[in-house]
Amino acid sequence: MSTLDLTLDSPAQTALGRGIKHIGIGKYGSKPLPPELLAECRRALADPDSNALQRGAFLGALLAKGPTDDEKTLEDTIGKGAFDHQTFFINKVCPDLPDGMLPIATKLVRGHNLQVSEAEQLGDYLFSEGDCETFRGMAASIMRVRHESNEEYYGLMRAAERTYTPGFGPISCADRPLVQLAEPFDGVENSYLITPLLAQLMQKRGYGAVSVVGRSGGPKFTLNALDLYMHLGVQFLQSNHELDTPLDGYGWVLDQKALSPALNRWVDRRRTIIKRPFLATLEKVLNPCHARILVTSVFHITYQMKMAELAMLAGFDAVMVLKRGLEGSLAPSTSRACGLLCAVRTRQGPLFFQHFEGDAPGFAAYRTDSETAYEQPQAADNALLIRQFMKQEQSDDPDFDNRVRYAQALYGRGLDWIESQLA
Repeated sequence: MSTLDLTLDSPAQTALGRGIKHIGIGKYGSKPLPPELLAECRRALADPDSNALQRGAFLGALLAKGPTDDEKTLEDTIGKGAFDHQTFFINKVCPDLPDGMLPIATKLVRGHNLQVSEAEQLGDYLFSEGDCETFRGMAASIMRVRHESNEEYYGLMRAAERTYTPGFGPISCADRPLVQLAEPFDGVENSYLITPLLAQLMQKRGYGAVSVVGRSGGPKFTLNALDLYMHLGVQFLQSNHELDTPLDGYGWVLDQKALSPALNRWVDRRRTIIKRPFLATLEKVLNPCHARILVTSVFHITYQMKMAELAMLAGFDAVMVLKRGLEGSLAPSTSRACGLLCAVRTRQGPLFFQHFEGDAPGFAAYRTDSETAYEQPQAADNALLIRQFMKQEQSDDPDFDNRVRYAQALYGRGLDWIESQLA
């Protein structure tokens, strides 16, 4: 299937796209489809030319949410009793699904979690270029709405690792411990990123910094770390063998496109199915360069510990997870409650962790009553601020400077704690 087949011009404007946005929120946040939209989705499901990915993502979200009596009438487009007979449902909706995937598909449709080996098999299929885009959309949607388990993430992680290009094998050539910086690949819409300056901080602390970036899968498309690093003119990492040459400044930058064409193809699928599937989390915790410490972020507090657990599964020895950063990025919010979860792997296996809250007295000097919003921030302007601060320890924007200094203090405190635990 070509890239063009995976992408719709306006995916959120189709009937199924609007249906996905309405019911794909989460098992306990979704609302029933209003009658008019229900009727439009019925017509779209009956149309053989409707997008296969969206068809699967819509039906997957509906099943994970639990269809109402009115929504169950959509089975008229599939087959009578389809929602109550899972194998029949899969055979009707995914007639081109390989036989070997039927047990996994049935388990997902029934609402059951997958074991690691099953999730790994599913991942191999999701990252392949075989038939049945409908099932790819359905599987991603089901797991997202009901929330993926750590076992499922681990299996998908192992499958993703098999898609790496040969340059990112099991050996690291780095001459010092690496810190991987990873924030949401969809970036920001009303603020500036500070990622390269955090990389500079890690480099000054004696680490090699690797920033992982990639194209935005949505829902934001204004400015992300890939855009910023391209405007900074960095040379992107093509192989782990390049890690034996220390870089000044920002360290190394790894584009998902160079790491894994299969993961890069999923960006187009994600734009089509609209909601953020498992890869929005997974791509941040993959550890292709064998870094020792992960620096990442979450917007939803409930995912903070989950990210720490996934980091350990990916082979990191320690992790810093920022909660409620500005637009979910690695830049701390100066007006809202944010904080840093630091965790390390102990010799006994369990996580040992420590919270550093952003409203602690030691950070009071950086706190503000509100945030400065930048309408349609541009990568060129962001790059200029980065260059200015890197050279002069300040830029032409006092708000930007305050945020960078706050981040340096917060992450510096977290790194101090991690080093004391790993010593």
